[in-house]
Amino acid sequence: MGTMPLEPGKSQSGEGPSNEASRTSRGDNSEEFVRTRIRQSTPSPHRGSPAHASPPRFVSVEELMDAAKGVSNLALAHEIVVNGGFQIKATKLPQGSLERTVRDIVHKAFWDCLEAQFNEDPPVYDHAIILMGEIKEILLSFLLPGHTRLRNQINEVLDLELIKQEAENRALDIPKLANFTIRMMGTLCAPARDEEIRKLRDINEPVPLFRAIFAVLDLMKLDMANFAVSSIRPHLMQQSVEYERNKFQDFFDKQPDSLCYVTSWLEETASDLYSKDSDGASSESLCSVSVLNHAYLKLLTWDHEQRPFPETVVMDQIRFQEMKLELLQLTLLGTLLVITQNSAGPVVSALPGFTEQMKSLIRLLLEGVGTPGVSTDDVLATIGEKISVEVARCLSQHGSTPFSPEREESLKGQIRTAASPSNKIYQLIESRIESFLLSYLSTANQRSSPALPGGLGPIQKELEELAVKFARLVNYNKMVFSPYYDSILTKILNKQEAQP
Repeated sequence: MGTMPLEPGKSQSGEGPSNEASRTSRGDNSEEFVRTRIRQSTPSPHRGSPAHASPPRFVSVEELMDAAKGVSNLALAHEIVVNGGFQIKATKLPQGSLERTVRDIVHKAFWDCLEAQFNEDPPVYDHAIILMGEIKEILLSFLLPGHTRLRNQINEVLDLELIKQEAENRALDIPKLANFTIRMMGTLCAPARDEEIRKLRDINEPVPLFRAIFAVLDLMKLDMANFAVSSIRPHLMQQSVEYERNKFQDFFDKQPDSLCYVTSWLEETASDLYSKDSDGASSESLCSVSVLNHAYLKLLTWDHEQRPFPETVVMDQIRFQEMKLELLQLTLLGTLLVITQNSAGPVVSALPGFTEQMKSLIRLLLEGVGTPGVSTDDVLATIGEKISVEVARCLSQHGSTPFSPEREESLKGQIRTAASPSNKIYQLIESRIESFLLSYLSTANQRSSPALPGGLGPIQKELEELAVKFARLVNYNKMVFSPYYDSILTKILNKQEAQP
């Protein structure tokens, strides 16, 4: 595919690297311009390159710098929008690292100096005054424009000039300032920090108290930053679709063949649907919405090691890998619960708490399945041993027919083969989960969830959580890249209809 038949979402504002290139090319200093040009071929996010990649072209250094900034900002905005639980977290330096060692040495030197000043006769408050100034600035940063009364209180009590005068006259009351600071922190902090604030009131020594105050203030700064993130998410959502589309268009302009993997992904999906349709692919079964939804579902079973990921979803490849792992474990969980219930019989399976007990045990043992270094066969063998013991115990406790060696071995054998692609129960659970996810995509904008297929009741909660994450990611991706998908799918479907 050499060029797109249209330029979806192309910015008309002239913003972006291409505009920088045009301004540079019109400049007078053409010699300098030539010297700052480098030979550049826009890299693919995958190993290898497209079969018909466009030839390398000259790109200015300014273009590359603008593109780098765009990718950074784009990734952050995308993360905030698609990750409902996105939070800024404190950076934790590894124990023993050079950075942590240097930081700890510097901090210890500062606090030791502060303690030495407090222990002098008379006490010296140079470092303490610096700390009070920092505390004042942090407290003021937490205030909203309408917090006039609190702002006046902070400025009045933490008046640095007055504090310096009191220190010079040996009248500085450190406990009074600390108590005011703690009260103000209690007023401004989130409810989750109430316990930390309470602990501050139990510290009497000045140096440990100052250290603890700054530790809690750091937590409050994180709380404030995360509150700001949650506040801007609705506004960011409104603008991010166009923003991401324009950024992608900038990259597409540099390498028009950059949608070859998307095209093969959609072509393969359409071909699969066509072959499954015994009547020869009606227009309804091969509508663009159906093809696209099935294409997204295909990403949950994608071979990430061997196959390049479609360009339009590469930013979310890690998310799809995580959901693939979650889907595998959920399918196995549903399969093993059906096998266990069938083996235990209706009397034991109907016991209060039996299914939940088996579910908790299986979920715990399935952790890690699907990741490198974890043998699925070994895990299933362990699960078979544990489940057979539990089922036998429940049967004996409730007067049912004892668990014979033959039934026990049969249960273990069924569990050992639960992950086999040819396992009929696994196939059934997998098919019903896929049907539910497809239905959820179709009804994502409706208030009611689709009906849950039979046999999935025990894993309903986990399945719905996965469906919510999957639908949120897919629907946002559709909003951003729908013009590209529509253009490609139109050509694919027209080609399918033209075939005899």
